[in-house]
Amino acid sequence: MSQSKNDAAWEKLFNTHHIIEQVNNNGVYEISAVNINKQREARLMTKFDHHIQLPTLFKQNNFTIQPNSRGTYLIGRFVSYQPILDDESSDIEEVSFPTHIETINPENIYSESAALLCAFNAGIISRLLEEEVSLTVLGRMSTGRFSYFINDSQRGSPYEITVNNSQLEIDAGFEGQRGFALVEAKNESVQDFLVRQLYYPYRLWKSKTTKTVIPIFMSYSNDIFSFYVFLFEQEHNYNSIKLVNRKKYRIGSSEIELPNIVGVLAQTVIVPEPDDIPFPQADSFSRIVDLLTQLHGATMLSPDDITTNYAFDFRQTHYYTRAGMYLGLIERHQSRDQGVSYTLTPRGATIMAKRPQARSLALVECILEHEVFNQTLRLYLNQAGRPTPEQVVEIMNMAQLGLDKDGSTTIRRRAGTVLSWMDWIMALTRR
Repeated sequence: MSQSKNDAAWEKLFNTHHIIEQVNNNGVYEISAVNINKQREARLMTKFDHHIQLPTLFKQNNFTIQPNSRGTYLIGRFVSYQPILDDESSDIEEVSFPTHIETINPENIYSESAALLCAFNAGIISRLLEEEVSLTVLGRMSTGRFSYFINDSQRGSPYEITVNNSQLEIDAGFEGQRGFALVEAKNESVQDFLVRQLYYPYRLWKSKTTKTVIPIFMSYSNDIFSFYVFLFEQEHNYNSIKLVNRKKYRIGSSEIELPNIVGVLAQTVIVPEPDDIPFPQADSFSRIVDLLTQLHGATMLSPDDITTNYAFDFRQTHYYTRAGMYLGLIERHQSRDQGVSYTLTPRGATIMAKRPQARSLALVECILEHEVFNQTLRLYLNQAGRPTPEQVVEIMNMAQLGLDKDGSTTIRRRAGTVLSWMDWIMALTRR
């Protein structure tokens, strides 16, 4: 598998500037946007909203990167990311959307700004904060000057960083009588986020308002708004972030029950396995839906677009686009001028334009058109319980997919993918 553009460019910068040696000797290495731009645009080379997006050399050396001015960055072994632990058993509050609003459609949300506006206009933000709020702040601005301490994964003491007018971007700020909430939004499910995206705005607005500044992370995925409310226990400590509340909301009702799934299973016709696309190895079907959502909103994406802008690394981009192709929902294009790119197939575009309930059931049908998934769901329903990996392996062997040629580990890993997709289907009835 070839390198991403970021990997290739950072490899050249590491070699030119001896970055590993510099960090090992001095704890950090400061690099300018001017030097980064010599290889690739700094904006693209430093945008790592999630740990998985870090270039290979960063991961291998436990490095992350933090801006300390508008034109410079520090590379070090900083603890920059905060895990997000989803609680699938938590209740989902259903809210209605104002019927007089026509310019935003909560059934077709394909951007972070649209997700935030829908949440705000549906009253979700006010519910979460337990007071009426107004949308008052968004967009790019300067941090001003401040210092903070950030944990170093190898040093015994935190490292102090001084920030001097670095650029930040706020997705949305909501002000009420008591508090001012800063929201960082992602239009996908994630496993972590870059604390800086909340901490830098927090430090800026802590100095500008007497109200309580409330850092919030929001993800919108599979029609669910998930909110994580944090506080910084120590203003000058980047890693003092603490989760204090977690809520989930949905606009309208999912209206999917087990008989709906059984009905799709009964009417689905099995199709032949594709000859030129491998059996899926993308374990999270929710993230496949996220990718389909991004493609529906963007029309066409390159592998680097997907890796840079969403919570995928280069390998996962390969796995998840192939999974979409396996289902007949994504197609791959290649041209001399633009290289590789991905779009939705006509069927994929039709499905993603449907209302949430119909869209989910259409995606279930796409899964169940494949024999292994069809037979696994039948077993799931017949025995009224989740099949074991061994049972799925037996179904896969009977389907003669040829996955056992590399040994038992390969087919067991693919069985894990099958079971995770079954979990997604069954979870539709529990929302």
